[in-house]
Amino acid sequence: MPTLTINGRSMSVDAANDTPLLWAIREQLQMTGTKFGCGAGLCGACTVHVNGEAVRSCQTMVGDVAGKKITTIEGLSAKGDHPLQKAWIAEQVPQCGYCQSGQIMQAASLLAKNANPTKEEVVAHMDGNLCRCMTYSRIQKAIMRAATEMRTASAAGNERRHT
Repeated sequence: MPTLTINGRSMSVDAANDTPLLWAIREQLQMTGTKFGCGAGLCGACTVHVNGEAVRSCQTMVGDVAGKKITTIEGLSAKGDHPLQKAWIAEQVPQCGYCQSGQIMQAASLLAKNANPTKEEVVAHMDGNLCRCMTYSRIQKAIMRAATEMRTASAAGNERRHT
């Protein structure tokens, strides 16, 4: 019985090592924020982080992530107030909303590595996360807004430490 560390908690799952992580998350652990999209790793609806890297949980096997740090949309922010989540609301990104958790997790992996992405870098990083409602321009605006807010908050924190 593999033990997974998801959102900072150690959890045992009754699954074979070749079970897709998505099924362990959704069916075993009842964490339904991560969505099943295409099942082939092509749409990004199932994106989660493994050791900070965005991965498609439908193509990642449970046995490959035991002992690694897994973050789902539920773990991005305990209160749902991550700058990306707030920017998603401010830019009114969701329509049907189905792909949004995968989109946010993909974007969070970008901002964790690049606090000041260009529009082209955002587009390149988000390539492969599909939105059938075509909200791509609002997704890009939300990511740029979140990046600005995160840089502003970081600068304010640095300023407070030096005064």
